Amino acid sequence: MNQPLAFVHPQAKIAANVVIEPFVTIEKDVEVGDGTWIGPNVTIMNGARIGKNCKIFPGAVVSAIPQDLKFEGEETIATIGDNVTIRECVTINRGTKHSNKTVVGNNTLLMAYVHVAHDSVVGDNCILANGVTLAGHVNINDYAIVGGLCAVHQFVNIGQHVMISGGSLVRKDVPPFTKAAREPLSYVGINSIGLRRRGFSPESITEIQEIYRTLYLKGLNTSQAMELVEAEMPPTTERDEILSFSRASERGLMKGYYQ
Repeated sequence: MNQPLAFVHPQAKIAANVVIEPFVTIEKDVEVGDGTWIGPNVTIMNGARIGKNCKIFPGAVVSAIPQDLKFEGEETIATIGDNVTIRECVTINRGTKHSNKTVVGNNTLLMAYVHVAHDSVVGDNCILANGVTLAGHVNINDYAIVGGLCAVHQFVNIGQHVMISGGSLVRKDVPPFTKAAREPLSYVGINSIGLRRRGFSPESITEIQEIYRTLYLKGLNTSQAMELVEAEMPPTTERDEILSFSRASERGLMKGYYQ
């Protein structure tokens, strides 16, 4: 940790075995966990809470103040979980008084030039490919994969195990277990390959397919489709996740390709 060409504030809480490369700046109100590597020219600003065994590549800026004109200097944080990889020139802004924090979960990969804006939450085991841009208050659930150069509108909710095509404009909520592509962003099937890789049974995958056939292929609105699913399909973890996500949607769900 004793790197003479880095500036580490003496009151920052840095675990003893953290590696800090030259030209790093670490401000006062920062915590960094065991085994983390901080590459050259990284800037870690007040409010950063970084977990264990992370890798932060050159040019990244963690916990800068929000790009929000309503921000009034309140004390907020940016929390980074364990085993997170933050590639070159990623920017992660801390929260505002709306939620007081921005969160990136465990085992998540943020590829180069990703931007995570204030009050956003990225779950565990997610992948955000190069150039993904999240506006404020975005919520991405566990195991989601967002393709390169996607732009995600503020307050959008992206479900677990979702796959979103590169270059997409994400204006509506993307329900769990689905694939999303085309313009405007549309349902193009379920993420069956990803689900198989993560141990979902064939029966669960078939059930998920049947739910989305009801939602997107029977000419029903969302409320009607959810009522039909609840009435005709037995309760399971996957069914209940889709129902709760869909009913909680405030921006509305992405449409089917033929809707």
